[in-house]
Amino acid sequence: MTSEATFRLAFVILLVALFAMRFYFMVKVRRSGGRLMPDRRAVEREGGPGMLIVRIALFFLLMAFLVMYISGMVWVDLFSFPLPDWLRWMGFGLGLLCEAFWTWTQINLDTQWSAQLQLRREHQLVTTGPYAHIRHPLYTAMCGWGAALALLTANWIFVALTVLSIAGTLARVPKEEQMMLEAFGDEYKTYMLRTGRFFPRV
Repeated sequence: MTSEATFRLAFVILLVALFAMRFYFMVKVRRSGGRLMPDRRAVEREGGPGMLIVRIALFFLLMAFLVMYISGMVWVDLFSFPLPDWLRWMGFGLGLLCEAFWTWTQINLDTQWSAQLQLRREHQLVTTGPYAHIRHPLYTAMCGWGAALALLTANWIFVALTVLSIAGTLARVPKEEQMMLEAFGDEYKTYMLRTGRFFPRV
């Protein structure tokens, strides 16, 4: 039987790999002259200054919680539920696959990527790699990664975080697609007809 410390180590591996990849692309975007923080229109699209403050606060709360989980705080373990080891290791494998897919997506976006609902001045519509078949592969990877953590940790808190992440994604995507329609018009409409939102169109 695998120890809980080993599963926590696997969790740390996934987390460090993800943060390293994201940091690399953040630096690349910044060096190319892109913005990391939201502009005025992006703040409005997200729901206004109040929502921006909420998002920032939630980010720091999440970081604090991740540290508490890794350190093995007792109250976090109270939300654990039983899962067989093989299923938890499947969660780790899923996490690695999602990170590979996430990285592939970021490579194709390159300096066009933004964590905010905003576009670059000379933004181009990316339709290569995963974007050839899926409009939002980044969100697919994020939600899959969240599900992977829920399996790996076997903790209800991570299950809840995954559900909230999926709900937030479903609420955000229409705003993002409206932004793309305003920027690219018929080109994006045609693109929508031949691609699926989160998975390839059948």
